[in-house]
Amino acid sequence: MKTMISSIILASCLALPLASCSDDEAVLEQKDWSSTSYFSSTDETAQGTYYKPAVGYVGDPMPFYDPVAGDFKIMYLQDFRPNPSGTYHPIWAVSTKDAANYESLGELVSCGNINEQDAAIGTGSTIYDESSKLYYTFYTGNKYNPTASDNGQAIMYATSSDFKTWTKCKSFILKGDDYGYSKNDFRDPFLFKGDDGKYHMLVATTKNGKGTIADFISADLKSWEDNGTFQNMMWDRFYECPDVFKMGNWWYLVYSDKSSFMRKVQYFKGRTLDELKACTANDAGIWPDDHEGFLDSRGFYAGKTASDGTNRYIWGWCPTRKGKDNTEVGASPAEPEWAGNLVAHKLIQHEDGTLTLGEVEAISNKYNKECEVEVKEQNGMTASGGTYTLSGDNAYMLMSRLGYHNKISFTVTTSNEWDKFGISLARGTKSNADDATTFEKYYTMVVNPESDTRRKVNFEEEGDGGKGFIEGIDGYNFARPSDNVYNITIYTDNSICVMYINDAVCYTNRIYGIQKNCWSINNYGGNITVSNLKISQY
Repeated sequence: MKTMISSIILASCLALPLASCSDDEAVLEQKDWSSTSYFSSTDETAQGTYYKPAVGYVGDPMPFYDPVAGDFKIMYLQDFRPNPSGTYHPIWAVSTKDAANYESLGELVSCGNINEQDAAIGTGSTIYDESSKLYYTFYTGNKYNPTASDNGQAIMYATSSDFKTWTKCKSFILKGDDYGYSKNDFRDPFLFKGDDGKYHMLVATTKNGKGTIADFISADLKSWEDNGTFQNMMWDRFYECPDVFKMGNWWYLVYSDKSSFMRKVQYFKGRTLDELKACTANDAGIWPDDHEGFLDSRGFYAGKTASDGTNRYIWGWCPTRKGKDNTEVGASPAEPEWAGNLVAHKLIQHEDGTLTLGEVEAISNKYNKECEVEVKEQNGMTASGGTYTLSGDNAYMLMSRLGYHNKISFTVTTSNEWDKFGISLARGTKSNADDATTFEKYYTMVVNPESDTRRKVNFEEEGDGGKGFIEGIDGYNFARPSDNVYNITIYTDNSICVMYINDAVCYTNRIYGIQKNCWSINNYGGNITVSNLKISQY
């Protein structure tokens, strides 16, 4: 039986959504914020934590640690929607010192004209040359409507002395078919300096129909020679946005699998570059961990890394959803919408060399206004101090409204190896809902028992009329904690939602309707204990 719980009223926290400067402020102030009714909500025009420009979206980030300025520069492909026909995705950039606060640098490298090789620009990477005091940005030039004699894609570069004004090198163009590679799939250049003291440029391409990461070498960043295959791609896959780096005693390749049914960021590892290259030799499939190197869900793509010498972060984009429908995730054979918000995670290196993604400290510190917890409605819940127990099927605790930017942290302890629980967002009740088509649906990240030893984060549309399991946005398999304790932290910034569990799981998704609505923790059979529940905003 449902029971209303009296608790501490969160006046300061509930005031946050009322402080909005949107055009419908007067209407918002008339709503009953103390209720649990579902209210329609919209994102802010520009976002700062999971960055989005005021106009358009972020595509394919190119992070670079600037040794001169002592900050990170994240170049990205600017997606306007609609983009100009034929000439699109100029390179824009932001700067940050902490991966939590960004300053826009605007457009840096413009598209060529409709007849030039770089009519449309594809991703690349930046490196600083100490000898010439120049920044080099290598990028993909996409030819508009290429003929049989044209190269659909080629590698180009631009230089700058101040990271503000960039000059394209019109005399340089690297074409794949000059070296036996594809003339149309030849892209995503990534540069690093190897142990041999030479510059290496990796290019995602194909050779004889097989996906290949080609390796080019140079002593001066101007003249390049083919150094053969760095790594073949597994089976019929194509690895986009390759990124190679050394962390501790391990070499890593981070890549994004283009396959529509996959569409995730993954990695390989090796103690040497040769061992790294051998991970896919003859389709060997020497995976780095027990979940094939997956780092996140399909809500995070085109991830590439940069390090300041202390921390290494990875930046990717979280896609928008067609029609702002949370279930339009682009499940196979479809793909998610291209571009979205810039999302950053910290790389966590474990003792055995495996990687997971974790919280960015500066993002955590940003959510510095702690709110008191209010349970608005419950079923199957008992409370003792700050500890809550949920027992039986359909047990839940419905919590008070969230703001635009929320940090939710708590600990779940399950009673056995098969307990199932979830966290629901954009949840409300039927009474006086202002959107009758959605109030009975809500969106849940379910920590699902795949077996007695394995877990996976699934995404479900629950409630009357909900679709249930949403294919294509589930997470990866991970080991059940031996003590059945799950330390969970969730960050939301408007519709961007990121969840971390035990330094073992990262799950990114876009869920419209989070802000200004209630949320809940749910139990599905058995029983769970919830403790250490904290909510912070900014």
